[in-house]
Amino acid sequence: MKATFLGFLAVLLLASAPLSAQTNQTIQELKANAEKGDAESQLHLGLYYFGGIGMEKNQAEAMKWFHKAAEQGNSGAENMLGAIYRAGVGVKKDSAEAVSWYRKSAEQGNAEGQEMLGVCYFVGDGVDKDAVEAVKWYRKAAEQGDKDAQCALGLCYDRGDGVAKDSVEAVKWYQKGADQGDAESQLLLGFCYNDGTGIDINTVEAMRWFRRAANQGYAPAQGVVGACFVKGSVVDKDYVEAYKWFSLAKDQGDETAKNGFSFVEQQMTPEQISEAQKLVREFKPRKESSSDNSTSPENPTASGSGFFITDDGYLITNNHVVKDATKIRLATSAGTIDAKVVQVDAANDLALLKADGKFSPLPIAASRSAHLGGTVATIGFPDPTLQGFSPKLAKGEIASLSGAGDDPRYFQISVPVQPGNSGGALVDEHGNVIGIVSAKLDASVALAASGALPENVNYAVKSSLLLSFLESVPDVDAKLKAPITADEKFEDVVKSAQAAAVLVLVY
Repeated sequence: MKATFLGFLAVLLLASAPLSAQTNQTIQELKANAEKGDAESQLHLGLYYFGGIGMEKNQAEAMKWFHKAAEQGNSGAENMLGAIYRAGVGVKKDSAEAVSWYRKSAEQGNAEGQEMLGVCYFVGDGVDKDAVEAVKWYRKAAEQGDKDAQCALGLCYDRGDGVAKDSVEAVKWYQKGADQGDAESQLLLGFCYNDGTGIDINTVEAMRWFRRAANQGYAPAQGVVGACFVKGSVVDKDYVEAYKWFSLAKDQGDETAKNGFSFVEQQMTPEQISEAQKLVREFKPRKESSSDNSTSPENPTASGSGFFITDDGYLITNNHVVKDATKIRLATSAGTIDAKVVQVDAANDLALLKADGKFSPLPIAASRSAHLGGTVATIGFPDPTLQGFSPKLAKGEIASLSGAGDDPRYFQISVPVQPGNSGGALVDEHGNVIGIVSAKLDASVALAASGALPENVNYAVKSSLLLSFLESVPDVDAKLKAPITADEKFEDVVKSAQAAAVLVLVY
């Protein structure tokens, strides 16, 4: 449960963020407004003095202006005084006084004041311990969108503290906090998916949330991700990755990670350790905020193509398109909708996603029905930022029944594809999926090896691998359309492929 000085620091940093651009003239104006009794100016002037921003630090002046603002009922100043007295920063620590100020702030509807009053009740700091009263204040703050309170309320439901134990309700609040970038909520939501607590088991989704929290630099999540790479139950076993995550966590003092690190280090070669240490040095935490979830077709971090295989929203794309996603959306003819990863086959670069709604799926035929020189086509979304978000048709032939280095898992195709086509359906002349567009021959590698640039050498994963993958998901396998055997006009094939195609937006 979060019972730290974080709330106070958040207020200070938020208030200080624009100050570097402030001029002395601006500070003088702020002082003048504060002297005239403007409570908001008094609060900010107190923050200037407290942080020593644009002026010398002065705790006494800061407290003077905080009190002046608080006496006028400014809830931000009341919350600030609560944080200062609770932490004992520049004043004698006084938890009872802190609770008094938090209560004033909370009763005016200040979400952070409500959350911190909940913390005080939960741990019994400055007030008698009372989990029921804590839940009351957590809920008020959580309903206003305070992500720390959402996490805390989720934990109360998870454990049955101050409220009847309810795993489904816990997941609801974890999800809200996680969506706003709260790392602890993300880790806890991952555990729920992993264990099937309050939600269906989904180890792919669990790992996605574990990674999302770990990528923010949250040590407990980094230790969990390291353990996943050691066990190889949620992701492929990988000691290099395990070393990286355990190392990052142990350097923050995570005791469990220290034990994991020692074990992994003993299993690795010097070359693997050197590679892992390089990954540790290169790691940079990526802090999230609620604004990171502002998603539209114009601002994804990456994109690819996909296609529906059932009418109730199951679809296929490449694993490499979605493997690092924190959020996935689909741009369809009916608008932009959310999707989540259900299962992946990393070895064959396949990912099964699910979206809510009714859609037009494509049938899948075994790839053994394909032949050299057979006509194939794909509809996808290459370079959408340059070429636009409307679907693009590309047509060609099967150039080889095997991929690079005679890899039997792939077709080589003469269909012209570009970045963004990955994950698109490769359909035959009947309109059946016989492959999934996945890669093109790397020009730099080909040039170095042969001295010549490749022309239109692209690859698609064979549909037989997709069918084998889907056999592991019986609910989906049973819903697949039967392959089409009758001759189809090419225009009809294109129409069906377009109806099933979606732009996959990755955030």
